Amino acid sequence: MNFRKLLLLLPLTFAFLLAITACGGAASTGEESAASDKKITIMEWSGYEVTENPYLFPAFAEAYTPTIEEAVDYIFFAEDPEAFAKIQSGVDVDLVHPCESYMGLYVENDLLQPIDTSRIEHWDELNPKLVELGQFDGVQYFVPWDWGYESILVRTDLVEEVPDSWADLWDPQYAGKLMLWDSGQANYAMTALSLGYTDPWGSLSPEVVEEVKQKLIELKPNVLTYWTDYTQTYDMPASGEVWLSSTTWQDAYGNLVTQDIPAAYIEPTEGRLGWVCGYGILKDAGNIDRVYEFLNAATAPESAAGLGNGYWYGHANTSAIDLIDPQIVEFMGLDKVNELFERTVFYQPLSEDQRQLVIQMWNEVKAAP
Repeated sequence: MNFRKLLLLLPLTFAFLLAITACGGAASTGEESAASDKKITIMEWSGYEVTENPYLFPAFAEAYTPTIEEAVDYIFFAEDPEAFAKIQSGVDVDLVHPCESYMGLYVENDLLQPIDTSRIEHWDELNPKLVELGQFDGVQYFVPWDWGYESILVRTDLVEEVPDSWADLWDPQYAGKLMLWDSGQANYAMTALSLGYTDPWGSLSPEVVEEVKQKLIELKPNVLTYWTDYTQTYDMPASGEVWLSSTTWQDAYGNLVTQDIPAAYIEPTEGRLGWVCGYGILKDAGNIDRVYEFLNAATAPESAAGLGNGYWYGHANTSAIDLIDPQIVEFMGLDKVNELFERTVFYQPLSEDQRQLVIQMWNEVKAAP
């Protein structure tokens, strides 16, 4: 984890550890847990592990501290395609944490069991729009957990003009100072929006993908590099090497704010991109009691507070606003999410043909001179 992000999280972690110390007794040994002793395994993004960041899942961490490593194990992935490939290859996990454009693949390949929402205490507190994104053919297969934006991060002290649209990325004044995420889907979506396609996913066709490809090739003189690790979106704008970082998550903005570096995280006129990720239970998951114990901790207001205060991310639970720093509530619009969601272009599930079309397009863009 980036050192500056660690500094942001230290107060939360310290408060959590004080709470654990105060609890003592049976809770610290896991004796009060109703789940069996079999460890569960989660296919997870790095940085979300309860073993390192207990404030993200406080109830689960409290139940198993100090033997948390005996309760849960992790297999990490960097991108959704990697996670899906690992599970298709037979890697044994109980929970997986993909984002919306890949959720459908797990369902289509019969890899998951439906979610028993009656076992999730805070289910009625979850945002209905995010819950709906985890449904397929009327069946709930995913528990929504984290959501956020992708937009343009700008060092406002280094640019003559702060862009206000995706289309502005092509302006020659940003030559050699732009960083793009190395993601075909993200760059397809933002470029389609810049071209006037208000529904990038509904417009996805070979003809539109070809138009997007040519437009992205035209952008290459402005591109300094492609980021593959989120820490690059912290470090390169902070150093001034990059003036604009595109399809960047909002925690990168939070990182600059905590350093008092002049920055903006714009809302493009075409709309920010939005993402939602959630947990699915594999069909052959073991220790299902502990799986639901984890999901209950993940959907609790205290989890929402940890995610918001620690990462500047949104959480599916809508009842935790009073537990989150007011600056973050205002920036993320957590007190008016339904209004903001109407202006946000969320990723949508893609067919395998569409996914391969975008992957091929992006490889051709990167290979172009």
